[in-house]
Amino acid sequence: MPNTTDSLYDNFLDRLATDSQWSERDESRILEPFSYITAHPGKDIRTQFIESFNLWLDVPVEKTKVIGSLVNMLHTASLLVDDIEDNSTLRRGVPVAHKIYGIPQTINTANYVYFLAFQKLFSLREDTDHDLDAIITTELVALHRGQGLDLLWRDCLECPTEDEYVDMVNNKTGGLLRIGIKLMMAMARSNIGVNYVPFVNLIGVYFQIRDDLMNLSSVDYTTNKGFAEDLTEGKFSFPVIHAINKDKNNRQIINVLQKRPTTPTLKLHTIEYLRNTTRSFHYTLGVLGALETQIRMEITRLGGNAGLEKLMDRLHVDPTTAQ
Repeated sequence: MPNTTDSLYDNFLDRLATDSQWSERDESRILEPFSYITAHPGKDIRTQFIESFNLWLDVPVEKTKVIGSLVNMLHTASLLVDDIEDNSTLRRGVPVAHKIYGIPQTINTANYVYFLAFQKLFSLREDTDHDLDAIITTELVALHRGQGLDLLWRDCLECPTEDEYVDMVNNKTGGLLRIGIKLMMAMARSNIGVNYVPFVNLIGVYFQIRDDLMNLSSVDYTTNKGFAEDLTEGKFSFPVIHAINKDKNNRQIINVLQKRPTTPTLKLHTIEYLRNTTRSFHYTLGVLGALETQIRMEITRLGGNAGLEKLMDRLHVDPTTAQ
C-alpha cells in the first residue's frame, strides 16, 4: 500500500526523543487567570511581612525577592481555587478569574503555578543544607487540611468550637505565612537558631479573625469582595461561631448559612443579630485586642521591629468602626 502519512511522522521517534517545544505565547495564554488576578494587587501584606522579618534575619536581598515571589505565587494560586470553592463573584474589586476564564482553565492554572513556585526553590537550595522542599510540602499539606475542614464544616452545616476554628486557621492561614518565614530562617545570616514560628502562628490567627470581622463590617471589604460575602458562602467565620455557640438553642444563624443569602435584607438582619443580640462583634474585637497586645509584646521581646510595628498599626481595628 502507498504511504499516505504526512512526512511529519517519518522518523517520528527522533522527534519524540527531544523535549517538547514550549512557546512564550502558550505560557502566557495558560497563565492568563493568574496574570489577571495579579494585575489587580491586594493589600500586599505578605511582602511587607517578609521585608519586616528580614530586619531580624538579614537574608540576602536576592534571596528575599525569590522567597517573596514564591509566596505570592502560592498565595495567588490558592485564591484562584478558593474563589471556585466559595462560588465567589468578586476578588479585589473585580470579577473572579473563573467567571472570565472558566473553572477548568482556572484550576489548571492554579495547579501549574504551584509547580512553578517549586521551581523557584532551585535558586535557593545551593546556599543551605535545610530541606526546602519539605518546608513547602509540609505547609501546603497543612493549608489543604485547614481548607478541607473549613469546607467540610460549611457543606455539612457543622459549627466548630473556637478551639477547632483556631486549629483550622493555624493550618489554613498560617501555612503560607510560615512558608515565607521558614525559608527565610533557612537563609538567615543573623538571629540564626531563633524559632519565629510560634510568633508567626499568632499573627496568622490574628489576621484571619480580623478578616472575618471585616468581611461582615467593613465598607472596603464590600467594595472588594461584595457585601458580607462570608454569609453568602455559608462560612463559619469567627463572629458567626461565637454567636451560634453562645445560644445553641437558637438556630437563626445556622438557617441563614444554609440559605446562602445573596440579597441585603437577610444579611443585614444577621449582622444586626451578631452585633446587638449575641454581641459577637464586641466579643471578636476583644479577642483581637488581646491578640494584638500579645503580638506587640512579642515584637518587643524579640528585639523590636519597626516594620512589624507599622504593619500592626495598619492592621489595627478601631472598635468604633467595627462595632
